Amino acid sequence: MKVRATVICEQDRHVLLVRKPRCRWTLPGGKVERGETTACAAMRELQEETGLGVDGLLYLMELETSSTRHHVFEASVLNSDEARPQNEIFDCMWFPLDSVQNLNTSDATLKIVKAFQRRL
Repeated sequence: MKVRATVICEQDRHVLLVRKPRCRWTLPGGKVERGETTACAAMRELQEETGLGVDGLLYLMELETSSTRHHVFEASVLNSDEARPQNEIFDCMWFPLDSVQNLNTSDATLKIVKAFQRRL
């Protein structure tokens, strides 16, 4: 099973989503490297994908799908207006939380965002 660090960045009831070329929108994140904590992976992946630095990180939950275990963190970011696609990421955008269900996303992304909305 793949282990993934997944990051929610929320600002004014908007959430940051990323996508690779010709792919669905997802929350930033990626594979936890050998010897790396899930928190370190979350911060690294967010920076690699969007250029954003993390001011604070809060562990929210674990979500297991058929092939992936997501360790989900909420990140407080330093420079939210400077989010830019980096490396393999083609696009990154802030979307209103209520509009995520209308986007082409993975089931895991949708489940995580819905769970996050319930705690707001």
